[in-house]
Amino acid sequence: MTVAALVLGAGSGKRLRETPREGARGSGRARDEPAALPKAFVPLAGRCLLLRSLQALAASEEVDLLVPVVARAAMPLLAELESELREIPKLRPAVAGGAERQDSVRCGLEALSAEVTHVAVHDAARPLVRPRDVSRVVRAARARGAALLAVPVKDTIKRVQTGVVVATPPRSECYAAQTPQVFRIDWLREALARADADGVRGTDDAALVERLGLTVKVVEGDPANLKITSAEDFIVAEAWLRRRGEALG
Repeated sequence: MTVAALVLGAGSGKRLRETPREGARGSGRARDEPAALPKAFVPLAGRCLLLRSLQALAASEEVDLLVPVVARAAMPLLAELESELREIPKLRPAVAGGAERQDSVRCGLEALSAEVTHVAVHDAARPLVRPRDVSRVVRAARARGAALLAVPVKDTIKRVQTGVVVATPPRSECYAAQTPQVFRIDWLREALARADADGVRGTDDAALVERLGLTVKVVEGDPANLKITSAEDFIVAEAWLRRRGEALG
């Protein structure tokens, strides 16, 4: 079995309100400026989110190759990371993504060779994923066909419609989905095709695979594997890095 990881970094990061002053490899952030860089290239403690994510997935022995998927306009920014990217032996050429997540996943799939049997889809905006968790979820997908990392929620979840609570699912049954999410490549391709035919846009890839009636195994992840969405998330991520003993840039 050959496992390819697609690292998605084509988002613009509109919700990000802190931006680096020193370019993709700088460490300073201006608190009063809107994000100017694509989110995947915003640095966290001196290394951009995309680079951190690629390095984490490459460190898993279960991942055979990696394909970054970034916005076409962001391709020149990869040149600024050339020396760091050269040190990732599993890395393949980057692919230009699409307007939405499903489009970017499809672009990534089209770049894979016929030898690939399983695909791990990971958000570049989750730069603190641990290699050991990547390995665990890949092994689960090899055994079950599909698997994702997720963590139990701490809050009680309410389903709300038009401002009114319509249901309160048992908290013990609620998990927050993370990435990577790993699938048999034929399952993921079928899920994307079915979603396109039905006009469905999913918030994650597992939801599309679930629509086929297929089972997705849950592998408990790490709370540190948070998704960087807002400026406040950088503060939390830096706190996790300190807890791991990593020096901040």
